[in-house]
Amino acid sequence: MTGDVASGAVVLDAVAVGPGVATLDGVPSQAGRRASEAPEVEARRGIAVLEPVAVESLVDGSFAEGSFAGGVGDGAAGAGAAGVREVRARVWAGLRGLRPWRLLPSPTGTPFTFGYALVLLATSLLAEHADPSLVSSLHQGSSTDVAHLADRPVFVLVASALWIAGGIASPYAIGFVLVLTALERRIGGVRTAGVFLLGHMVATLATEVPVGLSVLAGHLPGSSLHRLDYGISFGVAASVGALAGLLKPWLGWAVLAGFGWMLVTDLVAFTDPMTNWGHLLALAVGVATWPLLRRRGVGGAAA
Repeated sequence: MTGDVASGAVVLDAVAVGPGVATLDGVPSQAGRRASEAPEVEARRGIAVLEPVAVESLVDGSFAEGSFAGGVGDGAAGAGAAGVREVRARVWAGLRGLRPWRLLPSPTGTPFTFGYALVLLATSLLAEHADPSLVSSLHQGSSTDVAHLADRPVFVLVASALWIAGGIASPYAIGFVLVLTALERRIGGVRTAGVFLLGHMVATLATEVPVGLSVLAGHLPGSSLHRLDYGISFGVAASVGALAGLLKPWLGWAVLAGFGWMLVTDLVAFTDPMTNWGHLLALAVGVATWPLLRRRGVGGAAA
C-alpha cells in the first residue's frame, strides 16, 4: 500500500485472489475473508448455495442444456434470478407443448385402436342394456372353453375378444384405450393387432389345453370343458409388455414392475388362478416381441 499523506489519497495495490476477495499488499483483507467464507457460512446455516447445473426441458422428454447460478458474490443474485426465470420459461414452454389428446385413439392416427374401441363400446352397451338371457347366450357362444376350441377354434378366439369382462368401466377397458393407442402410434396398426392377437391366442390356449388334458386324465370334472372364458385382458397384458420395450428404459421397467406386481397380487389372491396365470404369460409374450419390434427400427420412441 502506498499513501499520499498530503492529499489524503490512498492507493490500494489490490490483487484478486478469488470471487469478492481483495488483498492489501498481498494480505487478504478482513472484508475479503468474510466474502470468501460467506458460501460456507450460508451452507452451515442451512441455506443452499446453488452451483451451475444442467436444466432438463420437458418438451417431448428431450434434454435442453441450460444453466443457472446462485451464490454469494458481486452480481450472483441477479444472475441466479435470471437463470431461474429461464428455467421457468422452458418448463412452461414444455407444458404448453404437451398434447394430452394424443393419449386417446383417433380415426386417422390410430385407426385399429379407434375402430376396435367402438366395437367394444357397442358390445359393452349391449351387455349392459340387453336382455340378460340374450347376453348370457352370446357370452357362452363366444367362450374360448375347451369344448368350443375343439369344435370351432378360430371363431371363438376372435369372438371372445369382442367383449370386456367387467364392462366398460373395467381397468382393462381403460388400459386397452391408453396402452393400444400408445403402442399403435409407435409401431402401426397392423403390428399392434398382431401383438394383441398373439397374446390373446397364446395365453388362451396355454390355459385351456391343460384343462382338457386334466379332464381326460380324470383330475377335473367334465363341466370344466365348458368353463366360461372371454374378454380382452390377455391381449391388453401382451400389449403392455410390448409397449414397455419401446419406452425409455426407466419408464419401461417401471411399467413392467407395476403391472407385473398387480398380476402377481391377483395370483396370490387365488380368486381365478387360471386367468391370472394367463395374464402373466401374456405379459411375457409381449416382452418376447421386443427384439422383433426393435429390429424393425421402432424402438426408443419418446414416451
